[in-house]
Amino acid sequence: MSSRWLIVLFCFIGSMVLAQNSKPLVNEARLEKRILELANYGLQANGETERVAFSDADIEARKWVMNTMVTLELETYIDFAGNIIGLRKGKNTDLKPISFGSHIDRVPNGGNYDGCVGSMAALEVIQTLNENNIQTEHPLEVIIFSNEEGGVMGSRAMSGHLSQKAFSVVNNTGYSMGEGIIRLGGDTTRIAAVKREKGAMAAFLELHIEQGGILEQKGIDIGIVEGIVGLKWWDVEFNGFANHAGTTPMNARQDALLAAAQFIIAVNEITNSFEGSQVGTVGRIEAEPGAPNVIPGKVITSLEIRDLSAEVIEKVFQAIKTKAAEIAKAANVTIEFRPLDTTAAPALTDSAIQQLIKKSAEKLGLSTHKMPSGAGHDAQDIAGIAPTGMIFVPSKGGISHSPKEFTSPTDMANGANVLLQTLLVLDKKL
Repeated sequence: MSSRWLIVLFCFIGSMVLAQNSKPLVNEARLEKRILELANYGLQANGETERVAFSDADIEARKWVMNTMVTLELETYIDFAGNIIGLRKGKNTDLKPISFGSHIDRVPNGGNYDGCVGSMAALEVIQTLNENNIQTEHPLEVIIFSNEEGGVMGSRAMSGHLSQKAFSVVNNTGYSMGEGIIRLGGDTTRIAAVKREKGAMAAFLELHIEQGGILEQKGIDIGIVEGIVGLKWWDVEFNGFANHAGTTPMNARQDALLAAAQFIIAVNEITNSFEGSQVGTVGRIEAEPGAPNVIPGKVITSLEIRDLSAEVIEKVFQAIKTKAAEIAKAANVTIEFRPLDTTAAPALTDSAIQQLIKKSAEKLGLSTHKMPSGAGHDAQDIAGIAPTGMIFVPSKGGISHSPKEFTSPTDMANGANVLLQTLLVLDKKL
């Protein structure tokens, strides 16, 4: 054989080896393009986007997502809780699906990245698989959960934890959760049918921005979430007596707002008095009648407590409740704690999937860091019914739930590639 043909043969063999060892990678520019396109739904005159669940902007964005899913040849539908589901068939019809996704609804005055990165990355992963003619053994299921920001509604329904009581909760659109489900194409009378039994999914993965500054501060590419903190919410109502601000002596007042102010300080002090990383927050306050010349007779505040331990949450709450009773007595007002139907239990992610995420990242040359999630996510509810993993990518400046929220295209693509490779490994191992 001539030297020329030897060179051709060696080049051919080399290209075959390279093809076998190469990994499919997502298209970074296309992923960013979808993030920016999604931001157009709810775009305001000031250049910022508003897209709270159940709003017209949310509905239009969901239509766009579903149309995109159809173009990606996914079997697409809306379940009775308003979740958008896109199914890609696997080689083995007997296997349960590997599911992945996030959400596209936003908090008021929020940012473009939050759950949107995980949702758009899920679409990008599907398109990458299509382009590389890769058919997995398992079916793949993309899930865009409904109303995550208003109480992880869609994932709670899927895990069987969304009660009828939650339907009366109203969000910033003015629609109740029940009304919202119907607006999104769901059916409140058939919510029970959304519930999936344990084992109905082979596994679940969620890619999300960190919403904190740890990864950026440490210069780490990928966060591997060990667990998601539990949270409990309450409405705390103070009732005093509304009276004339000019004619009622200071020592004769039953000022509900004064008691509420002391309560807010107490929440901060008591939460800090415990060892650990628990957090306690009062994020909302409403005073009635709300006139400058009237002593507030009624005040309602929120109370939220989060931690990886349900026991710690309860200990902090009991301490706050005891102190609140003392404040109420001294101010001659009454106080009532009303638990809201937004409780989420602490959830640990699957240790084996954590290891697969780590190995997938390392093979891509990306650094990793194990960490808890201080924010709640849809993965929290799904962890109760399926082995679950969660991937974090850096948030610029640790900013989230803000128009200034930002994750770079490179970081988004890194996360999407780790998601893709983890899915492919899971498909072989499960």
